[in-house]
Parts: sequence; C-alpha cells; structure tokens
Amino acid sequence: MLNILSLAPDTIQAWTATWMFPFVRITAVVGTAPIFGNRGVPVRVKAALSIALALAIVPSLPSQGDIDPASVGGLLGIGREVVIGVTIGFAMRLVFAVMELVGLYIANLMGLGFASLIDPQSGASVPVLGQFHIIVLTLVFLGMDGHLLVVSKLAESFRALPVGAGAFEPAAMGEFARGAAWIFGAALQLALPAILALLVVNLAFGVISRAAPQLHVVVIGFPLMLMFGFVMLWLGYGTVVGAMHGTVLHAAAGVDTVLDGLAGRP
Repeated sequence: MLNILSLAPDTIQAWTATWMFPFVRITAVVGTAPIFGNRGVPVRVKAALSIALALAIVPSLPSQGDIDPASVGGLLGIGREVVIGVTIGFAMRLVFAVMELVGLYIANLMGLGFASLIDPQSGASVPVLGQFHIIVLTLVFLGMDGHLLVVSKLAESFRALPVGAGAFEPAAMGEFARGAAWIFGAALQLALPAILALLVVNLAFGVISRAAPQLHVVVIGFPLMLMFGFVMLWLGYGTVVGAMHGTVLHAAAGVDTVLDGLAGRP
C-alpha cells in the first residue's frame, strides 16, 4: 500500500500539477456548457462527471511537474485554465441564447411576452415560447450527440492549448465577444417569417380599426394574433428544427476559432 507521507515533496508536487490544472479546465467546461451546466443538475453529479472526464483525459497528457501550484505562476495557470474552460462552455451555450431570442421576438408580437417561465439552463425568466424552443433544442442537441461534441472540443483544447505551455493571447477574447454577435442575426433570421406574418396581421387590424371603428379590435385581435402566431410556428417548425443543427455546428466551429486565437494561430 502506498504511503503518501513517504513520498518526496517533488513527487507530490508533480502529481498535483499533473491533475489539478486539467481538472480546473474540465470543471469550468462542465459548469458552463449546455446540459452539463444546467442548474437542475446536482453539484455532486457535476463533480462526479468532472472526475470521470479527468480520469479519461489526464493520463494521455504530458506531465506538468515543473509547475508549482502554490506559486504565482501556478495561480496564473489556474486562472488561464478557468478562462479556457469557461470560453469553451459559453461558446456552446450561445446556441441556446439564439433559440431564446427567437421565442422572445415571436412572443412579443403574439402578445405572450408577459407569460414567462424559469429557464433551467440559466435560471433566468424567459418567455414561454423561448422555453419551448430551448426544450426542442435540448432534444436536438442530445439527438445529434451534442454532449459528446462538447467533450470532444474539451479534449481537443488540450492539444490546441496544452496545460502550462504554448502561447496564450487574451486579446482573442475580444474577437470572441464580437463574433458572439451572430446570435442576434441568427435569431432574427429564424424568427423573420413569423415576424413578417404577424406584422401583416397587425397592419390588417389597423386598417380594420380605421374602416370600422365600432369593432373592438383589441377584443378580437388578441385571439387572432395567437392563432396566426401558432399557425406560423407550426408551418416553420421543420425549418427551425433543421436550423438548430446548423447553429450547434456553428458554435462548435466557433470554439475551434477561439482556441486558435488564444493559441496565437491565425
């Protein structure tokens, strides 16, 4: 039986450095990535998953025994791993922000902006339609093995940005922030057919109210807007679900771009 007290301090430091820095990056990804970082997932499950991923990934990595975790360089290394892990997880989570915005755009025009639920992904209050799109995206994400895609990008990050080695360009985070603006364009593109249809319906109600003031447009307008809104959602359901697959792949490609930027590769 191995006696830890009999080990040399250098050996303990080597083991600590070898396992701690990768574990920090893995924990940051698990805590921020979609599905894994869901607020409904117990902390113990997240911790167990992080340990399991560390046991699978760390043995294939080169030893980092020359880094003292208690030194200033070690603390900076921990911060570096946290930044890399959070970046990977947040980049994948942007897909869910796209679907949330799609639901928000449509819900506001349908008159359902006041109806909201708590999003289990972020804990924030989102419109019911936004939550519906998030649930559908979650099923699509799991159906296309998106959770395995996150693990794959995590493993690839150790090759692109080895622990304690290689370049690290924090300026790439600015490019990541600017690149994240695609979520607004993607959400608007997916919601545009429903938005245009509902705007036409609103315009028709305006014409009716001017032509026949005795009609209570407010009374009949709300149920009609709901009906037209749900019809447009039904007609565009296949297109939106198909686009969800593309947005997940786009986010995965964005992870590769950010990792290359952080590594100083054009």
